[in-house]
Amino acid sequence: MEPLTGRTHVTPPPRLLPWPSPEGNPCYLVTDDDGSYLSRLADDLEAVQLATGADVLGLARKVLDDPASPYREVRFAGLRLAECLSDALRVAESRGMRLPVPDTEDA
Repeated sequence: MEPLTGRTHVTPPPRLLPWPSPEGNPCYLVTDDDGSYLSRLADDLEAVQLATGADVLGLARKVLDDPASPYREVRFAGLRLAECLSDALRVAESRGMRLPVPDTEDA
């Protein structure tokens, strides 16, 4: 029997994954291992999503800065920007949920 140390194991909150379910609902991962296969896969996909967003923003700016850009190009740029913004907001939400809660006893 192990001695009680006054410490309890706290399971971290579920991690919002960077992809939705087939029905479009949020997917969550519950794990104690930030280095698990799914955690690493999620980290990699988040990095790809953010890099893609930066690339799309650069390309869209060229279209949006040109007043002669055809409507279809402007619409396409807007749709791609909306997709990238959705991805970036999901990444931000996921990372925000994993921030440590400040210890209010020290305040």
